[in-house]
Amino acid sequence: MADKKDLSYLSAKESRRITKENRKITKEYEKQISRKDVPESEYLTKMHNDKNILEIDNLHTYFFTDQGVVRSVDGVSFDVPRGATIGVVGESGCGKSVTSLSVMRLLQRPIGQIVDGEIRFKVDDDKAYDIAKMPIAEMQHIRGKEISMIFQEPMTTLNPVFKIGRQLDEVFELHDKETKAEDRRAKSIELLEMVGIANAEGVYDMYPHELSGGMRQRVVIAMALACQPKLIIADEPTTALDVTIQAQILDIFRQLKEKINSSIMLITHDLGVIAEMADFVVVMYAGRIVEKGTLEDIFLHPAHPYTIGLMDSKPSVNKDVDRLYSIPGKVPNPINMPDYCYFRDRCEKCLDKCDGEYPPLIKISDTHYVACYRSEDKEVKE
Repeated sequence: MADKKDLSYLSAKESRRITKENRKITKEYEKQISRKDVPESEYLTKMHNDKNILEIDNLHTYFFTDQGVVRSVDGVSFDVPRGATIGVVGESGCGKSVTSLSVMRLLQRPIGQIVDGEIRFKVDDDKAYDIAKMPIAEMQHIRGKEISMIFQEPMTTLNPVFKIGRQLDEVFELHDKETKAEDRRAKSIELLEMVGIANAEGVYDMYPHELSGGMRQRVVIAMALACQPKLIIADEPTTALDVTIQAQILDIFRQLKEKINSSIMLITHDLGVIAEMADFVVVMYAGRIVEKGTLEDIFLHPAHPYTIGLMDSKPSVNKDVDRLYSIPGKVPNPINMPDYCYFRDRCEKCLDKCDGEYPPLIKISDTHYVACYRSEDKEVKE
């Protein structure tokens, strides 16, 4: 029987109290985002930098569970410049995917809610929306057309009972209603050819289970590119694929990015993919950003102990080691997060100051930021 003094223990009475409170809180959020005929002025905003296509500013995304509030994304801020690739990296459970799902407004509702922050998206040269404040009904005009997402597992993305062509055509039916039925087929086949599928007409009439994993991933990429979105979010797009297919998929990303001039938000735990694809890198840990900067900043001059640990844990042809380095300890419980630095209990380079409040992001160069007290002496004043 669980010890009642154990922090992980929760009585039935306490669980019911938490559930009742959460239901009250989430009901208010649902009421706000489910409104219809909301004036555009409520979610119109201005970009802080016109060169950015997306600006995430102090984003807080929480899950209101029966055990307590999980702060999956806890004050995340970063920009996605137009035409650039941003790599978001970190171990499982650090908040990468929840950040992307917040941008797409695809959180598991009602327990998952954006509780604070802004997600500014540049719709055109003269207009920007705050996605965090948009009603769900309005978000449907943005999702899939202006912003598209490539999910981690293509077999769960594609509907197994519909043919590939039907699912591709549906994108045009939703977002390009002026396109005639015969033109939809031609456009869908053209998309399949664009992502490197040789037998495009044959694949158009196949079911998802008739294709290999690599072919299904290409179909999902084609679906995401159908409306030539301004921003593509790729959540672990190569994780389930073998190394050869991974290389082919990354080549497709590079070619398509140049062809349609989209920005890419690439979410992965694979540092090799980040090194090959990203212009800027965001390192996340336990729902917060611990370091961000250009690719050179992060790979050549890592400053946070967690980032350094990630770099040391990757295999290298230039190193002869008996065993790869592994970061000691485990990620803290997301429900009862400590007041001090979340990485402190796993860090081998702690200072006395690390027992205090969570460190802010410290600017150590024009493009490089790190949330660690060890970098205070390197801080560049504004």
